[in-house]
Amino acid sequence: MSTRAMAWVASALALAAGIAVATAAAPASAPVDAPAVKLDRDGFRLAVPPYAFAFPYDHAAHPTYRTEWWYYTGHLRAGERRFGYELTFFRIALPFHGSAASGPNSGSAWRARQVIFRHLALTDETGRKFRFDDRAERAALDLAGADSTRYLVWLGDDYAGLESDRTTHRLVGSAPELALDLMLTPERPPVIHGHDGVSQKSAGEGNASHYYSFTRLATHGRLVVDRDTLAVEGLSWMDHEFGSDRLRDTHTGWDWFAVQLADGRDLMLYRMRTVDGRVDSCSSGTLVEADGHVEALARNAFDTGPLGEWVSTKTGGRYPSGWEVRVPGDGIKLRLVPTIPDQELVAPTMGGVAYWEGSVRVSGTSGGEPVRGEGYVELTGYVGRSPFQGAALDSLRRVR
Repeated sequence: MSTRAMAWVASALALAAGIAVATAAAPASAPVDAPAVKLDRDGFRLAVPPYAFAFPYDHAAHPTYRTEWWYYTGHLRAGERRFGYELTFFRIALPFHGSAASGPNSGSAWRARQVIFRHLALTDETGRKFRFDDRAERAALDLAGADSTRYLVWLGDDYAGLESDRTTHRLVGSAPELALDLMLTPERPPVIHGHDGVSQKSAGEGNASHYYSFTRLATHGRLVVDRDTLAVEGLSWMDHEFGSDRLRDTHTGWDWFAVQLADGRDLMLYRMRTVDGRVDSCSSGTLVEADGHVEALARNAFDTGPLGEWVSTKTGGRYPSGWEVRVPGDGIKLRLVPTIPDQELVAPTMGGVAYWEGSVRVSGTSGGEPVRGEGYVELTGYVGRSPFQGAALDSLRRVR
């Protein structure tokens, strides 16, 4: 999420490096902090402006923030077969309260201040089947971790990071029914969302994140499914987001859209939904033109509406299914249709949290011309409470 991301609660690699952003240099050291660092009640840093992204530093982990995720989705082809995939790593920091004698560096070697979650999903669009696997480990005894000096996040043998060319992303993930090993090469620089380095989610200081995306990553590698090993190629999207806010009890969840159009335009939108059925005015988006120009979209610059509904037989959740997306000022009117209806993920490691994250086909007009494309949609808060609400994050203390 997107914003998507707020979603959630929740091979050695060369030193990470990335593509410099026009608005930020690429220093060897960390970026300069905001004039006054703001902290939450547990001592975690809040996402407040201004924040100057600096790459490669910001590809790595940010342990001074409570939550962080590296979120990959994409579409793959193997001959006539087509797939959508998701590989996501979440880092959740555990607040520490107590004396120095019982701190994270004392006692059991299993004690940890971070927990890593990994979600792996595959939509077999041709075979009409959805597979999902989730895992979680504390960042102790090298079981899992997220490096703060280079881009490398891992859980067991699964990982995401940079290859030795300091540009190519490497994704490795496996589950009982599937496995993937992919190389992703950015086709354009990272896109910073929001204003002054901050993507605001709701009113109030720190109710925000630092959020950037690689909206086009040329992808190739191997996919193992149904005991077949397939050479695949396609196009991926990567989100990296970090912050310390929580979804307020006034909000129920969010809808996140990521679209890659054949005319070279990329579009990210998120809608933060409130309990009274409104869309928070802080909802926003970003349009990336084919020439790389980036336009920030305020809430009143776009609109989305459901085309139907899908009801989960696993959770009873009622999700919108199919959407019309409009950005009138840029001549965009799109229809997004799920490649298969059931792309719901239920994650036992996150307390059974359920969300819909799926591949979609796109058609419509862009700049007044017919266009097609592909995308991903994430829907949270349609079943139970969001994992970012109430005591959901606090409950992770017991993991230590």
